Amino acid sequence: MKKEISQIINGRRVIVKKPELLAPAGNLEKLKTAVLYGADAVFIGGKEFSLRSLASNFSLEDIAEAVSFSHRYGAKVHVTTNIVMHEENLDGLEDYLKALDSIGVDAIIAADPHVIFTAKRLGCHFETHLSTQMSTTNSEAVAFWASQGVERVVLAREVTFEELKSIIDKSPIDIEYFIHGAMCINLSGRCMLSNYYSRRDANRGGCSQSCRWFYSLENADGTVIGDTPFTMSSRDLASIREIPQLIEAGVDSFKIEGRMKSIHYIATVVSCYRKLIDAYCDDPDHFEFDEFYEEELLKAANRQVGTGFFYGIASENEQLFNLRDEHPTQEFVIRVLDYNDESKLAKIEQRNYFRVGETVEFFSPSHDNIVMEISHIYNENMEEVEVANHPMEILYIPVTEPVKANDMARKVRK
Repeated sequence: MKKEISQIINGRRVIVKKPELLAPAGNLEKLKTAVLYGADAVFIGGKEFSLRSLASNFSLEDIAEAVSFSHRYGAKVHVTTNIVMHEENLDGLEDYLKALDSIGVDAIIAADPHVIFTAKRLGCHFETHLSTQMSTTNSEAVAFWASQGVERVVLAREVTFEELKSIIDKSPIDIEYFIHGAMCINLSGRCMLSNYYSRRDANRGGCSQSCRWFYSLENADGTVIGDTPFTMSSRDLASIREIPQLIEAGVDSFKIEGRMKSIHYIATVVSCYRKLIDAYCDDPDHFEFDEFYEEELLKAANRQVGTGFFYGIASENEQLFNLRDEHPTQEFVIRVLDYNDESKLAKIEQRNYFRVGETVEFFSPSHDNIVMEISHIYNENMEEVEVANHPMEILYIPVTEPVKANDMARKVRK
């Protein structure tokens, strides 16, 4: 049932039910980035029983390190065990769930009832969350899964805001809702295009994203229509302007999609939503949306974005026809390793080509963005160089304003 959202504290309304910010992590580096940039929880996939088979995915040893690191920063770890299981997938499930439990993961995300019931029968301490693969779109379905011991339901992406509010009002358990990332051209968890076109099962971790392929559009007689290839993919979801409404509705967890995305993407998106959520919850009645949030999101690698089903059934304006626009507006070039307050030199790790004279923008979970021109570059021997063109090279650059380890910088396009 809906919990108290806000209280009057010292004469000012404050949000006391702040939603969890749940971020994706395809490997340990991405997980640590998500946590450092403000995620309250991360979701990861193991080597078995998980979708996104092309992500790096985590061994049990990796999961143990992920849990240790995340818990040190007060963040939770959710492990996806969300494939639709066939007969050959049954072996090893009990041992895997016991291993996750002994490691101390906080939750599993499951689609197959057998996984959920096995975890409950084994007495595992972690929560069981119902995956969006189950396409849950109404309050009665949520109530059913609650009766089966599920602690949280990840709603289908097709749930509108009006439906969401009704579901939350009636739900006896937590509700998780997608706020950012890729959408599905079909009903969530029900697409078979990949199976038929490439023999890769979308519901068992092998989606080949057939909806994003280029197709010829033909008349009944086989004549090709037009010169431009046809695609039928949907725009990515970006609910940045809708966050205040979702907070007031009482959503328990905001989910960002993208385990395959880069650390720059994860840092940019997580940091942006973190700052927005905190700003709104601190003083909701005087909050004014800052265009900074929207502009910041566009600096990550994005396809065109929209609001999905938030305002109702998605129209043709939420689709991408005859194009596939996917590029960053700014290029990730630097990860900060250390900063010397006396010399004003930042020790950095090169991530992409840059040179003296170019303008970069540092961004961070802990301070405002810093835009500056690269005046000098020094190698590890403190010899001056003109270009940074060796991947992962350790370099030094002057930065007059203090930066911190794990801050990043992107090249500013002029």
